[in-house]
Amino acid sequence: MAGDEPTGKAIDPLSQRTRLGGVPRSVWTLGFVSLFMDVSSEMIHALLPLFLVGVLGASVTTLGLIEGMAEAAASISKVVSGVASDRLGRHKPLALTGYALAAATKPLFALASSAEWVFFARFLDRIGKGVRGAPRDALLAELAPPEVRGASYGLRQALDTVGAVVGPLLATLLMLATGDAFRVVLWIACAPAVVSVLLMLLAVREPETRAQPGAKPLRREGAASFPVAFWWVVASGGLFTLARFSEAFLILRAKSVGLSAALAPLMLVVMNLVYAGSSYPAGRLSDRVSRMRLLFFGFAVLALADLVLAAARGPSLVVLGVLLWGLHMGLTQGLLSALVADTAPASIRGSAFGVLNLVLGVAMFASSVLAGWLWEHWGPSASFFSGAVLVGLALLVWVLVGRRSKFQEWSGAGP
Repeated sequence: MAGDEPTGKAIDPLSQRTRLGGVPRSVWTLGFVSLFMDVSSEMIHALLPLFLVGVLGASVTTLGLIEGMAEAAASISKVVSGVASDRLGRHKPLALTGYALAAATKPLFALASSAEWVFFARFLDRIGKGVRGAPRDALLAELAPPEVRGASYGLRQALDTVGAVVGPLLATLLMLATGDAFRVVLWIACAPAVVSVLLMLLAVREPETRAQPGAKPLRREGAASFPVAFWWVVASGGLFTLARFSEAFLILRAKSVGLSAALAPLMLVVMNLVYAGSSYPAGRLSDRVSRMRLLFFGFAVLALADLVLAAARGPSLVVLGVLLWGLHMGLTQGLLSALVADTAPASIRGSAFGVLNLVLGVAMFASSVLAGWLWEHWGPSASFFSGAVLVGLALLVWVLVGRRSKFQEWSGAGP
């Protein structure tokens, strides 16, 4: 495939030691780095919608704008860091820098006194996420043998999502224990971020690779070096992300049907339990069947989740919708990364992940702002119903275009 490793590349002995299903130990370590950072980030993320709207008095439209712009900033910075890591011929230094920047921003949330302050903190935090994202994903592609690439990306995503389960759960328990003391919980959330940075610094080893300073992936000749299959993956991811907005709206949806400020963040726990539980099996399955067909099914699940959440009038349907949302995430996010690693040339994988995440971030920005506007003017059901309609249209376009595309010839990946 286009993304297979070049011959003659030195192999890090650590990458050959396995723990489960042939997945290297170094991939496990990278997964735990993600886990601890996500504990910190999701503790904050679980409280942020309620903190912004309930404590600082911001509107839901403002929330959508902050979330969308923050994710867009992360995606743009992923392009820059991905290109830089390709030109350096090393991925760990920039990944470590991104984790360190994200950890440094965590205290700003606890100190925030206005929506503008939260926006600044969220913006810097997502810049940190963007700086680490593409180099980390490119590093994982180097550490994971091609025959277990889907499993490796699924495992890292699963461990990352375990952190996303623990984070909101800790936030909920601490809110109950402190009597809804938002700022106290936000301060406690800083600790796991420090652990993540130390683990990345001390325990993750990058394989020896041959630097390729001549690679210029964002110039004309570099962009042309990406195969058609890669651009199809990018286009598919962007199309469907237009129909999926920030998970912050899941918390507000739970609040809208009567859950308290302390219990509403549990929706992220529910979502991420399913997300974590389905990511690794989906990745393993994708090593045996068409990844793109699994991706198609995953986005069909998103349409169903949106319809259930649009119809919800009480907690039970909200929980069902959140469960389906988590299943959709498990079936799509790790697979998109594995598809990029499959289709992008090894010398410019960092840039490839950057391009993917730029497209996803712009799409997420647009969808989050639209969802916030619809919520303000037409209510919660309108936001989720519009998401279902957009997913349905995207699936139709994907089928019609895919049937006429040569991309189906690649690994039987057509819808």
